[in-house]
Amino acid sequence: MVARGLGSPIEGTVRSAPLVPLADLADQARDYARAPKAANTLRAYRADWRHFAAWCERHGRSALPAAPETVALYLAELGGQRKTATIGRRLTAIAQAHKAADHGTPTTQATVKAVWAGIRRTHGTAQEGKAPALTEDVRRMVTALPDKLLGTRDRALLLVGFAGAFRRSELVALDVADVAETGDGLVVTLRRSKTDQEGAGRRIGIPYGSNPLTCPVRALRAWLELTTIAAGPLFRAVDRHGRLGPGRLSDKAVALVVKRAAAAAGLDPSRYAGHSLRAGLATAAAAANVPERVIALQTGHRSTKILRRYIRAGSLLRENAAASAGL
Repeated sequence: MVARGLGSPIEGTVRSAPLVPLADLADQARDYARAPKAANTLRAYRADWRHFAAWCERHGRSALPAAPETVALYLAELGGQRKTATIGRRLTAIAQAHKAADHGTPTTQATVKAVWAGIRRTHGTAQEGKAPALTEDVRRMVTALPDKLLGTRDRALLLVGFAGAFRRSELVALDVADVAETGDGLVVTLRRSKTDQEGAGRRIGIPYGSNPLTCPVRALRAWLELTTIAAGPLFRAVDRHGRLGPGRLSDKAVALVVKRAAAAAGLDPSRYAGHSLRAGLATAAAAANVPERVIALQTGHRSTKILRRYIRAGSLLRENAAASAGL
């Protein structure tokens, strides 16, 4: 028996949500499955898979599923033609494609592993990265910039990017609301990054610089005051006529800014790229005896493997046996 006032069993039942077509759910499931990987990583994997699939088509072989012998032959052709890091990424892309299609992974087979090990031994695994932009390099870059809208933006971008040890994608993702100026400097809220795909976020402190001309806090304040930007993307496009655009800068634009500033400072622009700012801060801090733990807090490195490359570079001549040999 149902109590009066609550309605009949049918009336009192909570209505079900409308059924979602299974095809739509499948698309959503694929989106969620891809979400843990960064967009740049997915783009690289797609390009690598297209290259492998095209190679298989030219040679009359199946790409999916691929036989271990097919993958081994593909690697053998790439050996010496591509960087070892690129070959490794393509091997990962082949493995990911097979896993996504519920096929066995040919990359774990002995034939493939033997060829891959031989390539690494023969051609080495050292990566030739761009030069870090050290403190003196950054000083030269920002002082060479003109005091116009474009130069003001580039100065703020370079100094904030260096002091915060930001990745290119992190730097251009910043909104005005993510930055707060305090009595001690800037507190920047990084809402998402390469190593934080779930958006837990972290805060980075950027203190005032000792020199007003190269102070990241003052440089950013000058950019915001000149543009009167109050909300939305922090770093925006400026066209060749010096007009401010509404859109967010792309991560590729950061590399162009660094190269342009390097050229203006009389440095070789081919040696520098967007990552030079982040690498430069880590290297300069290591050379100044900043502890590894403190550097990692600024850079956000979860693994010390990459971070220690910068620390070794910064300590190369400071902690050196030959320096005490009496030459």
